[in-house]
Amino acid sequence: MYTLRDLDADAIVVHGPAGCGFMASRMLEEAGVRVLTTAMDETGLIFGATDALRDVVKDVDRMFSPRMIGVVGTCASMIIGEDFNAVDLDDVDASVLFVDVHGCMGDNTEGAIRTMEAAWRAGAIDVDELERQRRLLRSATGMEKREGMAGGGYITPSRGPTKYSVARTVVDVLAGGGRVDVVMNAKKELAYRFADINVAVEEAAEALGGEAGHIMNIDPAAGLPRIRRYAQEIADDLKGRGVAADISGGLDEYAVTGERVGELLEGRGSDLLIFTGVPHAYGGLGLDDVLVTDQPRILAHLLRKGHRAAVGEIASHSMVMGADGILPSETGDTIRQLLNGRGR
Repeated sequence: MYTLRDLDADAIVVHGPAGCGFMASRMLEEAGVRVLTTAMDETGLIFGATDALRDVVKDVDRMFSPRMIGVVGTCASMIIGEDFNAVDLDDVDASVLFVDVHGCMGDNTEGAIRTMEAAWRAGAIDVDELERQRRLLRSATGMEKREGMAGGGYITPSRGPTKYSVARTVVDVLAGGGRVDVVMNAKKELAYRFADINVAVEEAAEALGGEAGHIMNIDPAAGLPRIRRYAQEIADDLKGRGVAADISGGLDEYAVTGERVGELLEGRGSDLLIFTGVPHAYGGLGLDDVLVTDQPRILAHLLRKGHRAAVGEIASHSMVMGADGILPSETGDTIRQLLNGRGR
């Protein structure tokens, strides 16, 4: 469903029981995507529900006049063998992408890959972008299994320590004339919040006389349409705030930026490194580096591995849906509070 959003689908029809759209629809509606279900019941499970699917898609086309509609399978509809090819949509004006997917397929990135394959069949992307997305999505799964929260058993979520100690470290280094380099490696729309840490460090460097450097995965030429817009909006916002950054990749390339980040960090003479977003994509993390993530389980994993300056921007995902510019972060605001003389 999120991949359909990134393809600029205006509406998504979840072919399954009403509850299947509950949590996802709340987030996606904030991003301007209409989400409906076919509300399958016991009768549909026994006799099939392609007629109901046809009717809902037609209703969506009539009510919202979308350019693109995504139809997503669920465990209920796919296990009974619903045939999307049997759905007559000749009188629907929108482009309709059918994604044959369900929740028992294994890695969650397989659903995103199937969405990309459906987009390619519909002519929404070319074969080069299809292969690029397959590589990135499988790299993301591999990274999480090697270094992240998919690598072991159950991880108890953590909200982590407060931001005071890391903000104090940033201010002290800059006040002493040192250099702080901030590496933002954010996953898609989460960059709207993590980029604020780059802004705050730049503000602190200007106020205190230190030096700040920035590496960010905000290449506006990489990714699906919505992802490129995110990157461009953030780049424009940063320019207006006087923040210049070296580019490590696109917002969907967070799993494969590690080598490029390493190259960009060479020779900088950093006194403090800050990694935000998906820090564990970079293999050279030091135990004293500042790490900022939005995931409670990733944070718990980093703390368990001995990273002494790992903190969380928890619940960021719900805040960034529908954003069109950089949003305040707790870490960034704590740095600003110390600059204003509070919290000393």
